[in-house]
Amino acid sequence: MQVPLYQAKAEFFRMLGHPVRIRVLELLQNGPVPVRDLLAAIDVEASNLSQQLAVLRRSGIVVSIRDGATVSYALAGGDVADLLRAARRILTELLVGQSELLAELQQSGPPTHSTGQGRGRGRGADGPGRMAADHAGADRS
Repeated sequence: MQVPLYQAKAEFFRMLGHPVRIRVLELLQNGPVPVRDLLAAIDVEASNLSQQLAVLRRSGIVVSIRDGATVSYALAGGDVADLLRAARRILTELLVGQSELLAELQQSGPPTHSTGQGRGRGRGADGPGRMAADHAGADRS
């Protein structure tokens, strides 16, 4: 039985969904990198890096290259580097949008801070008795 495309995509993104795997893929964007250099660049135990490399290798996203005693890894194709660049653009756009929203909020005036004693005891920012009016209105709907 064939897996639906949307499910295959979800499994693909789950496979990418580990910080060490993403970091490995970022480091491999410029060409093959020996395992020792990956270890030096990523703050993880060798066994953890090995497990994450195995996941990437099994998925077909990276390939291992042996040159004597040195094992290097490389991206299997350029599409993964394109995907990482696209993710960077998307995140940048999201963060720019959030910073613009934050700037708007900051320009609209200082935030009101609750002391934790307000609305729960009938002494909210709108004065005493406001909660009773709020509840009375709610009963009519």
